[in-house]
Amino acid sequence: MQDPRPLAVVTGASSGIGYELAKRCAEHGCDLIIAADTSLTEAAQVLRATGADVAAIRVDLSTIDGVDQLYAAISQAGRPVDYLLANAGHGLGHAFLDQDFAQARHVIDTNITGTIYLLHLIGRDMREREQGRILLTGSIAGLMPGSFQAVYNATKAFIDSFSFALRDELKDSGVTVTCLMPGATDTAFFERAGMSDTQVGQSKKDDPADVAKTGFEAMMRGEGDVVHGLKNKMQAATAAITPQSALARQHRKMAEPGSGD
Repeated sequence: MQDPRPLAVVTGASSGIGYELAKRCAEHGCDLIIAADTSLTEAAQVLRATGADVAAIRVDLSTIDGVDQLYAAISQAGRPVDYLLANAGHGLGHAFLDQDFAQARHVIDTNITGTIYLLHLIGRDMREREQGRILLTGSIAGLMPGSFQAVYNATKAFIDSFSFALRDELKDSGVTVTCLMPGATDTAFFERAGMSDTQVGQSKKDDPADVAKTGFEAMMRGEGDVVHGLKNKMQAATAAITPQSALARQHRKMAEPGSGD
């Protein structure tokens, strides 16, 4: 009998990097379970046209209940997850003390709590099977203090660090963990974060399809981390040797409201 198609779970798949990651999985011969807190109708239609079997689950992945709903749908599929691409996340601009705290909390709960809870559920299944690949979407933003984007950068610092720790814990288990660390990417991120008037919001950004290709190929090779693009690699290298206070000042120039005008 022919082996079944591998199953990939992709979060944050309605648009941007997550959508492009889902396309990569479909083109690689995967069936898909895609999830997001916004409509997935259009994304699912395009992905099904590739021949993939696609289940679209609209849930709030910032909540335990939302993650439980997604995991229940995965369990009902009756198939093991071969690839988990945990991409769901968003940002929030402006000074921390000027932000609505409920919105800041939602960034933390989506980027960190929901992400690692889903990974805890699916990762255990993968470890038991001694097989699976995990891709976490971190960011080079996690390498620097994010003045006027403080909560977001801190959540990505968590993800960047967490991915390396989990990778080490799972060595020799048959399960790989890869962290994709993009820079500014041409998605709805900056508009949703209220950062359209900033220097980084108005800058030239990377193509999400290119970023997804970089991350997907690194995951398939089992690499620990990958930074997309030469400019971002240089920025990441510079961040490693620059004092945190200087990095915070540099970030202010990019992210302070009105800095793009």
